[in-house]
Amino acid sequence: MPRTDRKPSPLSDAKLEELALAYVARFATTRAKLEGYLARKLRERGWSGDRLPDPAALAHRFAEAGYVDDAAFARMKSDSLLRRGYGSRRVGEALRAAGVAQPLREDVAPVEAQARQAALALARRRRFGPWGDPLPDRPRREKQIAAMLRAGHTLDNARQIVEASDQAAAEAWVESASGENDCV
Repeated sequence: MPRTDRKPSPLSDAKLEELALAYVARFATTRAKLEGYLARKLRERGWSGDRLPDPAALAHRFAEAGYVDDAAFARMKSDSLLRRGYGSRRVGEALRAAGVAQPLREDVAPVEAQARQAALALARRRRFGPWGDPLPDRPRREKQIAAMLRAGHTLDNARQIVEASDQAAAEAWVESASGENDCV
């Protein structure tokens, strides 16, 4: 049966709200991402009502109702990226791209112990430093450090992990940051 390319019907107030509810039910999101989604749907499908709706107002209303929580999203996204081995800079950029406000990004920024743990997780997963070939040559170490920098880690943390003498030394370096944070 041939497919007909028919244009979807223009949106109404009820249909726009229904799209917004379906979106927040399916995806963890921020107000900014919900607003962008609604604006895109309005551009794609058009509007059938008298007054053009305000996607920002609908996103704000959903946030007031608790359907969208930027703080919870920021904590969840930050924790997820850290577990996968991404560094502080990469976490901050992901949250900025999702529309999380600067003060909230600073609140969920990882502390040194979390940053070191994330660097260790990346090294294990990618077999960098002591988890890879025994005594990698200088060009290979530089490539591993560059990969860690692209993942958002600081140069100091990347060097500590890649140039660790063995796995126990790298793990002890991570544990030393945990002890420092307990004293603060």
